[in-house]
Amino acid sequence: MRLGHVLITGGAGFIGSQLVKRILPEADKVTIIDDLTTGNEHSIPKSKKIHFYNDSILNEELLAVILQDVDYVFHVAARNLVMSMQELKKDLEVNTLGTLVLLEQTKLHAKRLKRFVYSSTSSIYGVATNFPTKEKEKNINTPYAASKYCAEQYVTLYQQNYELPCTIVRLSNVFGPGQLASNPYCGVVAKFFEAIKSNEPLQIHGNGLQTRDFTYIDDAIEAFLTVATNERAIGEIYNVGTGIETTINDLSKIVTSIYRKKDYPVVYVEKRDVDTVERRQLSIKKMKKHLNWRPEFKVDEGLKCTLEWLNEK
Repeated sequence: MRLGHVLITGGAGFIGSQLVKRILPEADKVTIIDDLTTGNEHSIPKSKKIHFYNDSILNEELLAVILQDVDYVFHVAARNLVMSMQELKKDLEVNTLGTLVLLEQTKLHAKRLKRFVYSSTSSIYGVATNFPTKEKEKNINTPYAASKYCAEQYVTLYQQNYELPCTIVRLSNVFGPGQLASNPYCGVVAKFFEAIKSNEPLQIHGNGLQTRDFTYIDDAIEAFLTVATNERAIGEIYNVGTGIETTINDLSKIVTSIYRKKDYPVVYVEKRDVDTVERRQLSIKKMKKHLNWRPEFKVDEGLKCTLEWLNEK
């Protein structure tokens, strides 16, 4: 499978950088746009095939030049959940307007485009009432979910009105190698590993009974490639998860057991403003049926792989 010229927005972030690493052997050229708000340039692999721009996806002039010979666009850049609560206007500007700008410039200049993959979020389901939660559901209860869902509508609009070959994937709590604890906005898995490394207690917001559908990074990356290279995925929205709920309490126990640290201390603190979801369990039946994609890693397996990566750093 040859991918030609690939554009990855947010390619210096956790998911974006891992996508770069996976795609690099199969691409002739990889262009990355990342303003490094949360990304880390050191996360980008070293290769003559990579062209990195420390810039914004709102830079229309830059996009017009880059997109001329692009074959695939993976739009991963976004303001995250925590940041969106702090700066609503910036959240809207980057997540929604940034997506619109990228779509318009892609329509105008990417004449050989094969696929535009938009990385969305399970946050769109908010406080869900049906489990496992299917793609038709929505419950917008955070600025982040609002901006990402609005961006989805533009992706769908460009696919339907301008025949841009677009696919949307909704990711759920991705973790694994490449997720840096030095990033203050990293997920709970990275924070748990960092706490044990620093010999500090694990910190849990709330009572720890809240559940999440934790997805190992390799499974998420394979989902990106699956939708990008399958014609049936055009115009579709797919959940990317495991379909399995894990409580934060259970997650802490799995992590400490991997470290072989029995009765490791845990402290419970108040919920944050963003902690509004008590349950998260995605239905992945659609992607299994349509594209024969399924996750390969269970949570404990992914956590073991993550620890191996940390030990090798």
